[in-house]
Amino acid sequence: MFNEKKKTNSLSTLLMKVGVLITSLATASFACAVTNNISLAQVTKDVTYLASDDLKGRNNYSAEIRLAADYIAKRFQESGLVAADNISGADFLQKYQITKTIPKKINLTINGQNIASESLAMASTITDFSWAINNNVKNTEFTIHSIGKNDDMRAIVDTLNNQGGKHLVLLNTDHKALFERYQHYLQQGSTKLTQEDNGKNSGGVIVIALSTMKAEKIKTLNVSGVNTISKNELMNVVAILPGKTKPEEVVLYSAHYDHLGVKDDQSDVIYNGADDNASGTTAIINLAHYYAKQGDNARTLMFAAFSAEEIGGFGSSYFSKQLEPQTITAMINIEMIGKPSKFGAGTLWMTGMDRSNLGEQLNTVLAKSGKKIYEDPYPEQGLFYRSDNATLARLGVPAHSFSSAQLDKDQYYHQTSDDLSSLDLTSLHQIIEMLAMATQPLVDGNITPSRIDKKLVKGKGLIF
Repeated sequence: MFNEKKKTNSLSTLLMKVGVLITSLATASFACAVTNNISLAQVTKDVTYLASDDLKGRNNYSAEIRLAADYIAKRFQESGLVAADNISGADFLQKYQITKTIPKKINLTINGQNIASESLAMASTITDFSWAINNNVKNTEFTIHSIGKNDDMRAIVDTLNNQGGKHLVLLNTDHKALFERYQHYLQQGSTKLTQEDNGKNSGGVIVIALSTMKAEKIKTLNVSGVNTISKNELMNVVAILPGKTKPEEVVLYSAHYDHLGVKDDQSDVIYNGADDNASGTTAIINLAHYYAKQGDNARTLMFAAFSAEEIGGFGSSYFSKQLEPQTITAMINIEMIGKPSKFGAGTLWMTGMDRSNLGEQLNTVLAKSGKKIYEDPYPEQGLFYRSDNATLARLGVPAHSFSSAQLDKDQYYHQTSDDLSSLDLTSLHQIIEMLAMATQPLVDGNITPSRIDKKLVKGKGLIF
């Protein structure tokens, strides 16, 4: 019996080893196929052009960002992608308008006393407004809020911003330091997707005044504001590979391709944005080529290069309004993968690992090759909300950003030194390969991540 059991165990061990060997060979074969189809030379060529001085930092309001869009569209077309019906045109460009509102003039008089301009701040989505209270007659057009010495100014203003409407905030002078930070920020203006009705009776306004005045003490009040409003057309680049057996289910690969442009209009001082985010844009271009060459994707694959991420995520916001969120199985948003992460070269991490089981599913795939996707190592920075994935996550899509950035020590972030020379091209290439390997079962329709609970995702401000 003992010998028979030993033989059985030996056979089982042998079969197990054979199984492991077959799995290892299959994994190695797949990894080899990925390497053969995602070329380091092409990755280098793409990121070199997107981060070049010729594109002058891909500022959203520049002529050069159109050159970047045309390049991305051309690469999609060369790979055999097609336009997404009702989303992008035949040229793969999805055009939209944004409206920028910059404060020009604000006046506030309370009980006959003028409040100095240095004590006023304003955020508005409308051209001009004028409110008044006379002889204690209640005005229903706007609401007055008092923020006391011990109140949480940030939380209260955030709440008003999230609910929209028209508000006058009387802020205790003990909050002066924080007020000045808000004032500086709001003076830069607010940007929103262009709405159909942008007249005097629409939109929202928040006026903040440093004052010891209590709302109940106000007998007369006059407040007015004038803003300068400009509109600009921007564009996303969107293309698809139609699914073979599950075309109604979409896997979205995305990255933003805009950056900061030039420094103070000095065209020779350029924020090239090589890591942020020529690297991520290069990834989706090459993933699109890789899957197109495979030609057997069960699900429809959509590739979106978003503009306006750096000024508020308006590209992804517009994009999200043009489709049905339920059709998106998962969103792989790629953000700053041009340098080794804190976990080593060729590794990356993802935001919001606890919000869906996508990370767990991808890591099950990668475990066969000894690789893994790490949890966001910088939770205190709120990165889940700081890229284009947040827009789709608010709609319930399992939408996450994937990055290798070491944000706690990255001296190049939003600096002119974020150029091609700062990148590790080998690590960038390895990360793109790993994303292809990890997401293959998504493409094949073999895994479906859980949806994100929309109620647990923080909303976005309606006014600024």
